[in-house]
Amino acid sequence: MTEETAPPNPPPTAHNRRRVPPENRKSCPYPLAIRRPPPMASAPAPGVVVVFDFDRTIIDWDSDDWVITKLGAADAFRRLRPTMHWNPLMDRMMAELHARGKTAEDIRDCLRSAPLDAHVISAIKTAAALGCDLKVVSDANTFFIETVLAHHGVLGCFSEISTNPARVDADGRLRISPFHDSAATPHGCSLCPENMCKGKIIEKIQAMASTKNQHFIYIGDGKGDYCPSLKLGEGDYVMPKENYPLWKLICSNKQLLKAEVHPWNSGEELEKTLLKLVNKMITPPAQVSSFDCSKYEMSKPASTEVGHHQALRVPH
Repeated sequence: MTEETAPPNPPPTAHNRRRVPPENRKSCPYPLAIRRPPPMASAPAPGVVVVFDFDRTIIDWDSDDWVITKLGAADAFRRLRPTMHWNPLMDRMMAELHARGKTAEDIRDCLRSAPLDAHVISAIKTAAALGCDLKVVSDANTFFIETVLAHHGVLGCFSEISTNPARVDADGRLRISPFHDSAATPHGCSLCPENMCKGKIIEKIQAMASTKNQHFIYIGDGKGDYCPSLKLGEGDYVMPKENYPLWKLICSNKQLLKAEVHPWNSGEELEKTLLKLVNKMITPPAQVSSFDCSKYEMSKPASTEVGHHQALRVPH
């Protein structure tokens, strides 16, 4: 649930680039600062970067909505929604849950109870096994994303997670902060919410590219995914979820995009479309071996806050 236009089919109920501290990781074969394809990839795909949105993309529901509704705070949300922007509202809702006796572990358990399409899990693991560099760029938060991905054994498939920072404070309350501090360093993008410009995140990833032949596949659904889609160039691909805001914005003027558009509308279609595009970018087609992302999972979701504009980097 975000400030974006609601999709036609709502979920069944009511984003901080930071690095993973070494002490929060299990042992891994490479140093933290090195970006490499997964070590079990049988045929690496250098230069193939796959960027996922989180809500209604990796998951087919909305993490904010799931937690607020399942933990019984929808009434407070409806009361506060007209008075606050989304990011501070979510921080306020975590305070509301805390006041009602809900702990950070209750929130983790709530998130773990939510479904994740098996086709999406398969797509993530296969793309990682092929050597793609997988990243998350999302307007959710670190706590929610890490919890869900770790629970389903795919957190270690991702090299970076760019989202709103979250931490559990000394009182045990979950705190959520904006990725961009709009008061101190406004991003200045009219297309994006004040707390996060995904386009600027994509530009930073592009600027840090290790090869000039790097190409992107961007997968998303919402209005906030339109700006980063405009940053993609020829040889890149954007995968919008059909009949959601990103798809509608693209259809309103396809000439504005340089990237090739490949829509999807289910986890199965996401998997088929993504792997078709990845294999198209690999010559000859790679032979896929099994990649156990869980071997590179965190021991538990991170709960300490790090400065804004850092990336949660998962070493491989």
